[in-house]
Amino acid sequence: MEALFEPAASQPAVTVEPPPARFNFAAHLFALNAPRATRTAYIDDSGHTSYGELEERARRFSSALRGLGVHPEERVLLVMLDTVSLPVAFLGALYAGVVPVVANTLLTPADYVYMLTHSHARAVIASSALAANVTQAMETAEHDGCQLIVSNRASPAPEGEPLAVPVLEDLIDAATPAMKAATTGCDDIAFWLYSSGSTGKPKGTVHTHANLYWTAELYAKPVLGIVESDVVFSAAKLFFAYGLGNALTFPLSVGATAVLMAERPTADAVFARLTRYRPTVFYGVPTLYASMLVSPNLPACDDVAMRVCTSAGEALPREIGERFTRHFGCEILDGIGSTEMLHIFLSNRAGAVEYGTTGRPVPGYEVELRDDSGRPVGDGEVGDLFIKGPSAALMYWSNREKTRATFLGEWIRSGDKYSRLPNGCYVYAGRSDDMLKVSGQYVSPVEVEMVLVQHDAVLEAAVVGVDHGGLVKTRAFVVLKREFAASEILVDELKAFVKDRLAPHKYPRDIVFVDDLPKTATGKIQRFKLREQS
Repeated sequence: MEALFEPAASQPAVTVEPPPARFNFAAHLFALNAPRATRTAYIDDSGHTSYGELEERARRFSSALRGLGVHPEERVLLVMLDTVSLPVAFLGALYAGVVPVVANTLLTPADYVYMLTHSHARAVIASSALAANVTQAMETAEHDGCQLIVSNRASPAPEGEPLAVPVLEDLIDAATPAMKAATTGCDDIAFWLYSSGSTGKPKGTVHTHANLYWTAELYAKPVLGIVESDVVFSAAKLFFAYGLGNALTFPLSVGATAVLMAERPTADAVFARLTRYRPTVFYGVPTLYASMLVSPNLPACDDVAMRVCTSAGEALPREIGERFTRHFGCEILDGIGSTEMLHIFLSNRAGAVEYGTTGRPVPGYEVELRDDSGRPVGDGEVGDLFIKGPSAALMYWSNREKTRATFLGEWIRSGDKYSRLPNGCYVYAGRSDDMLKVSGQYVSPVEVEMVLVQHDAVLEAAVVGVDHGGLVKTRAFVVLKREFAASEILVDELKAFVKDRLAPHKYPRDIVFVDDLPKTATGKIQRFKLREQS
């Protein structure tokens, strides 16, 4: 039976065939791409991998997991850099009915101790460059026979010397491809993603096989217009819900080619891939777009082939979007998604971008803005954002309190504040926990930050509330562009700049110049760390 999603009147309806009750997402992708066996699925730092090779290696890993004694519904922690081995491991686990738990690669051993203990992982696959931190964590964590497997081992073992730790690629080479996928349903648990930790301890967010399907059908195909001929490149890593859709779910759902990058996404590293592989779809975050635009190595428009870009993680400043489009001639579709909804549910559209807003609901999703009493708010009023859609997670693993506070029947409480313009576009006001009450009136830190970054001297800004004798005052942490120097004159200039553009009570009383802002690996500013410094 087809599902018909009715969006706003100005947008066409989206008709999507739902997945069958018996559904394994990895098997679904392999069947879709069987006619494309020789087409390139991935390009990483080591070379090209075809769709046929991707399927064979994933099915071999499925067999290897069974040989290691890992059973369906048990967890495997993936602490892996963005190389083709990560999609192989992820899809192979899904094919076997095993639950991959994709972890942030920038964490400390203490963080991995938490994840190992919390997930009860039966095995951990770690890229060789990350193995030391994972090994240290395994020596500390309480676990019942969890096995370590290293991926992309830097150098082979001496001839005749047994390996102390098995190597993923060797296990795959030695295994026979699994002939049949595990019997799973569309609502069965498929994988976990840990939340980014922008407000504290990460939560294990549990997703189903069908959730991956829905993000491709409702966002990637109708909003991005992604097709087989596209080459896609995501600076956001695969361990991030945004990156997992960008570089795995979306390209593999249409037979496109994805470029993977193991190293940190600096502006220069991104430029190297944009000019060498000439991707047509690029996925970034606001801080990256800002650093790209101020780089002296910014490529010319003719040196790249981007037809569309996306942004998520934080609100994209209007000035950044407009400058990017003027230079490259392509739009950035700013949107918001969440680990709980798996990908973007509110987005701008190509040809109808309104920079400074997060656009309109993606067809297939419903959003509501509610006040503190749960009642809908009118246009122009700030309210809490609630979302309903078919890609919603099931729960937070082993966290009943947080699950009950976030998953409210069909609706999910996002923890974000928004307002809606009369034209139906939504404007980000900040995280609910970050809103400030100054002189008895609410102040959105994001609103102040958006004004600060319009100043020629400012690269990035973050605003928090600090206690001044029992009263809340705003403090701005500002990163300057390289050609500007901190001074008291600039402090006064920035205060006046905000006063001229916002209500008087919203200007920052204090301005602190810093070299950088604390962020999660997904690019979100950790304002709680700035509050701790204040």
